[in-house]
Amino acid sequence: MSADLLRSPLHDRHAALGAKFAPFGGWEMPLEYAGGGVLKEHAAVREAAGVFDVSHLGKARVLGPGAAEFVNSCLTNDLGRIAPGQAQYTLCCDESGGVVDDLIAYLYGPGDVFLVPNAANTAEVVRRLSAAAPDGVTVTDLHRDFAILAVQGPRSAAVLAALGLPDGHDYMSFAEARFGGAPLVVCRTGYTGEHGYELVVPWDAAGAVWDALIAAGVRPCGLGARDTLRTEMGYPLHGQELSLEISPVQARSGWAVGWSKPAFWGRAALTAEKAAGPRRTLRGLELTGRGIPRGHMPVFAGDTRVGEITSGTFSPTRKVGIALALIDTAPGLADGDLVEVDVRGRRIEARLVKPPFVRPSVR
Repeated sequence: MSADLLRSPLHDRHAALGAKFAPFGGWEMPLEYAGGGVLKEHAAVREAAGVFDVSHLGKARVLGPGAAEFVNSCLTNDLGRIAPGQAQYTLCCDESGGVVDDLIAYLYGPGDVFLVPNAANTAEVVRRLSAAAPDGVTVTDLHRDFAILAVQGPRSAAVLAALGLPDGHDYMSFAEARFGGAPLVVCRTGYTGEHGYELVVPWDAAGAVWDALIAAGVRPCGLGARDTLRTEMGYPLHGQELSLEISPVQARSGWAVGWSKPAFWGRAALTAEKAAGPRRTLRGLELTGRGIPRGHMPVFAGDTRVGEITSGTFSPTRKVGIALALIDTAPGLADGDLVEVDVRGRRIEARLVKPPFVRPSVR
């Protein structure tokens, strides 16, 4: 593993649990653990509770008079739709409508917004916001000031309650608490489709929280299971379903755009694309034959190439191959129509479906 990769404050704990590591967004993070593997970790989240170390995710704070109004003028979603104590999924776009990053914004108040971008994009999001910030508003990169632990699954609320942490707040809201003398934030968010929480913990306090969760019987889970879980839900991953070349209109993420807002980065381009209709859209694929779809595999309707897979995997829950794919709109394909995926030179039939591939229990 490259010496240039950053490490979580829990790295030694992961190693002691027999974690297999992989580079991700400039970080060395656990992919799966000994004695479990992706399938068991995936099942734990769907059936009980699992914990992911997602400390590689970025953290940044925007402070000062009018900070929330400033952020709202930059990012796509409308912070005016939520109140202090709530969080919101949003997008940072460039002027062409491409997606620089997708992130979560925690609204503390009119002068305080905490942001959680993706690991590899944090510096760029902070750079863009800093360059545009008005006098009196500061944007601070706090990437290694905090760790983030995601506790996900049907038993997640019971686990937090047993540790004396808040668990009864609404989806996409957060509560401040303390554990072992350290402050932390518990947000009802996640990336799995299950009831769950993300704990934002001071970097040096992460170990005590992790140890308590493991002692409570929560299974440690790596990024492999995180990917199969989010793919079953049809959740986008930046760099695959969202990018500078894939707009929120194409990715069917327009629900995270405040279309009536007077200003946000990329507004003119996105409004025009929405009005004209995108040339391609993100669709779900469920293989009817045996095979595992993977990213960049081409999709055909007859002899015509109509798209490309962005993410593909074997669904541990459904026991079939599933994928997300960008499909051309011109052929007029509809959900239920059959297409074919070229899996290493072999055509496998697949059906267009609307994600999610499993029933969510996130709310």
